[in-house]
Amino acid sequence: MAGVLDSVNQRTQLVGQNRLELLLFRLRGRQIYGINVFKVKEVLQCPKLSSIPNSRAVVRGVAHTRGETIPIIDLGMAIGLPGIPQEDLPNSFVIITEYNRKTQGFLVTAVDRIMNMNWEDILPPPKGTGKDIYLTAVTKIDDKLAEIIDVEKILSEVSPLREDVTEAILSKSAERVSGHLPVLVVDDSAVARRQIERCLIAIGMEVVTRNDGKQALQYLKEITADGSKAKDLLSLIISDVEMPEMDGYTLVTRIKSDPALADLFVMLHTSLSGVFNKAMVQKVGADDFMAKFSPDELAERIMEIVDQS
Repeated sequence: MAGVLDSVNQRTQLVGQNRLELLLFRLRGRQIYGINVFKVKEVLQCPKLSSIPNSRAVVRGVAHTRGETIPIIDLGMAIGLPGIPQEDLPNSFVIITEYNRKTQGFLVTAVDRIMNMNWEDILPPPKGTGKDIYLTAVTKIDDKLAEIIDVEKILSEVSPLREDVTEAILSKSAERVSGHLPVLVVDDSAVARRQIERCLIAIGMEVVTRNDGKQALQYLKEITADGSKAKDLLSLIISDVEMPEMDGYTLVTRIKSDPALADLFVMLHTSLSGVFNKAMVQKVGADDFMAKFSPDELAERIMEIVDQS
């Protein structure tokens, strides 16, 4: 699908403006779904798939493209919908993505278009939808509800990551992090929050969590309302980038422009592709960046940060 992706320069211009580009697609029905264009490497007509013995049914096979062998996940099946029939595969599309340091393809029925949007128009799922839904957010497009899929939840089920900190790292943590201030973790994915919280608790850190940048900024304003400095109350912030209402880039920009918050160490911790990270981090003034999710790497880096504080 030629032209579906804009250039790197065009997309990095969105950084810090609380904007995103959504790639919209469909899964065997009229419902519209979306994922952030930043995570998309390529969109192509479904290639010939080779089967994988003993794989999960949701993994329809592997595709060989651009020198890589990539697992192809039927996205509809992954969220509990009927899968695409075998005879319809040639007319389907594969969205090649990069999440959590891995490349995978998502099989979809149709790819619609790219929409440039404001994160303020991206809202959390309605209350009462439960914890087991595969959505991180919803938005209105052409007066219809579009659902933004929690890909991290899907991947945690299809290809689980190791979440535990190894004993070698834990043995270093007993003396290094005792008595330090809590860490604020900001992420709209319940799976990601759980992974990070589990990692930090394992090395002895206290954790405060918020679901998006707007909630996090409100919390920071509340704890500094008496004139306190955030740096005296928290060790650091670990923030996702993609979040409804206020993204991580905008959160960092707002933090660094507020005298009560500016000295607080902010790490961006995201599954976004590494191609753009350095320019983005520099642009918004974040103190550090780490790609999701390696519990040992995260634990070691947090210990280094709190040692220096």
